[in-house]
Amino acid sequence: MAFGRRRQEQQSSAKAAETAPVEEESSRARTAGPWDAVEDTAPEMERLDFGALQVPIGPGLEVQVNLEPTEVDGEGNPVNGRIVAITVIAGQSSMQLQAFAAPKRSGIWEELRRELAEEITGNAEGQVQEAEGPFGTEVRALIPAQLTQEMLEQMPEEVRSQIPQEIIDQGFAYQPLRFLGVDGPRWFLRALVAGEATESEEAWQPLEDVLSQIVVVRGDQPMPPREALPLVLPAEAKNAMAQGGEGGDGDEDEKDDFDPFTPGTHITEVR
Repeated sequence: MAFGRRRQEQQSSAKAAETAPVEEESSRARTAGPWDAVEDTAPEMERLDFGALQVPIGPGLEVQVNLEPTEVDGEGNPVNGRIVAITVIAGQSSMQLQAFAAPKRSGIWEELRRELAEEITGNAEGQVQEAEGPFGTEVRALIPAQLTQEMLEQMPEEVRSQIPQEIIDQGFAYQPLRFLGVDGPRWFLRALVAGEATESEEAWQPLEDVLSQIVVVRGDQPMPPREALPLVLPAEAKNAMAQGGEGGDGDEDEKDDFDPFTPGTHITEVR
């Protein structure tokens, strides 16, 4: 949402943004996360290295890589893709993470909040309000989500029985979302929260802990503001995929037991 506007203008301003004077606030070392890799102030802990984002891991968390297809087979099915986001799942809650380039001289979250509000209330016909959260001002939204008969039939009965009849009759339900933004030195980190963590502090806590310990690796290359920072698969995941593809004479029990991540943390692909 809202990150693709004025791309041509931004391309021409990339060099100017990189060479602009740095404000005093941007040059100070951060005293709380998310952290900047250059400042080297992040507490030591185990993190998955996705390139631009180093994401802390722990028991009970699932980490997904969100892929944009770059290649399809003869039947149109995706066979290759580019990582565009990282999603952390804790119970019935999820948090999608994306990092973008930003100017040295100022943050972009204030402007993006206005654009998000316009897009949600206009194109999506939703509702928005701003609220103060643990990482500053955030956008809380209610967005209409289609509720079809097929979806209802696939729901567990205990979930289906909790949906009011008037919601079923109107054919849609409002989905609560939280948009959080953190302006860093030459980068911007966005988190999109869905599920129970939009309303429950208890459900939100493990995701807040993850967000507060993320390390952003901006890199030195000039980039226009709002361009996505590159994400890659962690080395552990690449090694696991390589071992899984060897087949043949290996010990199948050893392969089944192989887990490159901390126990309780899993990584999957979403295309």
